[in-house]
Amino acid sequence: MKKKSENTANKILPVAVLAVILVLWELLVKLKDIKEYILPSPSAIAREFVVSFNLLVSHTAITLVETITGFIIGLITAVFLSLLLDKFMTLKMTVYPYLIVTQTIPLVALAPILAIWFGFGLLPKIILSVLVVFFPITLSLTEGLSSYDRDLYEMMTQMGASKKQIFLKLKIPSASVHFFSGLKIAAAYCVMGAVISEWVGAQKGLGIFLTRAMSSFQTAALFADIIIIIVISLVLFKTIQFIEKKTIRWRTEK
Repeated sequence: MKKKSENTANKILPVAVLAVILVLWELLVKLKDIKEYILPSPSAIAREFVVSFNLLVSHTAITLVETITGFIIGLITAVFLSLLLDKFMTLKMTVYPYLIVTQTIPLVALAPILAIWFGFGLLPKIILSVLVVFFPITLSLTEGLSSYDRDLYEMMTQMGASKKQIFLKLKIPSASVHFFSGLKIAAAYCVMGAVISEWVGAQKGLGIFLTRAMSSFQTAALFADIIIIIVISLVLFKTIQFIEKKTIRWRTEK
């Protein structure tokens, strides 16, 4: 009963805090008579969702295609490379340091380079989304596959376990926590990768909508765009978190 009450409180409190913030925000804008192009009220942002609904949907659809395609491709390639690095130690010693270095490259610097190489279509946006997903998952999974219990490994070896059994029964379960950590990091930044790429040059997408709203001082539209980006990122994050809870039951049942 106590745990159920805590779970209910954990769900209600964030909603209550958000409601208070929105009310105070609305009052501040009305009482101080702040211009909409400087700080729109929550009601003005909500009105923008209604007025620009069709436009926002069309731009969101493009960004979703870029994000989901990039996420799937990045996930598959990251898992494949991690398995290769785990199997071939020489390859891991050669490639792994470069994987770490890639994390220091800012996305804003990559976006224009990809645009020069691949144009302003969907391809450079998908590539940037792939890169955003690929590196954190590869690093996390590679690290996870080498973080198994050495004593348990020795015991399984002494008992005659095959390499396949050790991999499936020991290494995969040990790596699962690291893997989902990498997935959640990738989910949090995948949408941003597509949006940043759209800033450089695109015909449609939440990133180009963002730049157009900013250049025309449509601040309510700017906030609406940001909210959609946040929602997409949260949905991706929560989906992965849900799959993690269903997959790693020994961790969630503690």
